[in-house]
Amino acid sequence: MSFEPLGLNATLCQATATQGFDQPTPIQAEAIPCVLQGRDVLAQAQTGSGKTLAYVLPVLQLLMTTAASRDEAPQKRITQVLVLVPTRELATQVSEVLRDIARPLTQSIKVGTVFGGVSINPQMMSLRSGADVVVATPGRLLDLVDHNALHLGQVKHLVLDEADRLLDLGFADELQRVLALLPSQRQNLLFSATFAPDVQSLAEALLHQPARITIATTEEHAPDIAQRAVAVNEKKRTPLLRHLIKEHSWSRVLVFVATRYACEHVANKLYQAGVFASALHGEMSQGARQEVLAEFKEERWEVLVTTDLASRGIDIANLPVVVNYDLPRSATDYTHRIGRTGRAGASGVAVSFVTASSLAHWQLIQKRERIQLPLEHIEGFEPTDAPVPVPVLIDGNGGIKGKRPSKKDKLRAAAKQAGPSDA
Repeated sequence: MSFEPLGLNATLCQATATQGFDQPTPIQAEAIPCVLQGRDVLAQAQTGSGKTLAYVLPVLQLLMTTAASRDEAPQKRITQVLVLVPTRELATQVSEVLRDIARPLTQSIKVGTVFGGVSINPQMMSLRSGADVVVATPGRLLDLVDHNALHLGQVKHLVLDEADRLLDLGFADELQRVLALLPSQRQNLLFSATFAPDVQSLAEALLHQPARITIATTEEHAPDIAQRAVAVNEKKRTPLLRHLIKEHSWSRVLVFVATRYACEHVANKLYQAGVFASALHGEMSQGARQEVLAEFKEERWEVLVTTDLASRGIDIANLPVVVNYDLPRSATDYTHRIGRTGRAGASGVAVSFVTASSLAHWQLIQKRERIQLPLEHIEGFEPTDAPVPVPVLIDGNGGIKGKRPSKKDKLRAAAKQAGPSDA
């Protein structure tokens, strides 16, 4: 099946083919017609399934008509499409896809990319003549609005990429402020690999009679990821990681840890042991983050040690191995982490280190992910630490870090108060 039967025009189909996309993925086949019809969409599909193109292609087509009329009478570009993302890296990646597809189109479409961690002045200058599409992280977007550099009163299409993260607590207040700046009549498109039940209810509060699309992970379309779990003492994890890299001749490994300190510490230990390793975390400057990520993609580093910063939306072609040095806080994050490998038909390996203190949490992740992996013991690294008692469990998406107050009800009430769109 080609893209043309989905309702895309010949120009976009050609642009898509030029980028090497000849056939739509299941999420693209389901979502593109719904977006072209102007419907709100709540779409869930596994990582690496092509969700970005599923909204980029139809949104660009919807823009082409208005872009053509604007080109006949030049004026400042009006932002009609707003794409919100949780990280700077994902903002850059989505913008690159938009520009690559839009470049050969006869109508000129300008894409603005804004995120924090860098000077705001160049972003303000780039928006002086407006932008048809703005890809943004919520905080910097609001900064630009406050500086009168961007106006959102004529946005027709709102996209939340990695919507579950944007609807979660970390972005709750900022998202509500953004929604208050948008017209009530708009199309809302929410895409993510995961939607916890409580987050899904928040998402639906923002939508008006949405098309609900869930692409089940079938055996045919399941990513080819060999998952392993290895029992190890906490202090032996770095030597074990070095051992596995050497034993299996892993050329590139993405290693997830829990904190910025662990990023730097593990990367330094590996580098001192002769492994070309670098750290990537949120407290680095944006330029440093982009440089390290680009170098890792170019295979100039063997190991990239990172926090969950790199677990969402980042596409690293042919990444063979992901290691959970520290287990993720939630089963949802486990899905996103291991989804960095086994993408676009390639195979991959995901290894999780399980310590005595994290055993109960690993059992919880297995239960929620509906997996059951044998706990391996590797010669020379057999665990000797005694398992710790099971801590208090919290509900929802959280891990097992003890009870803490929830703000979900507050966000849910705010979302309902904002009301659904009438588009």
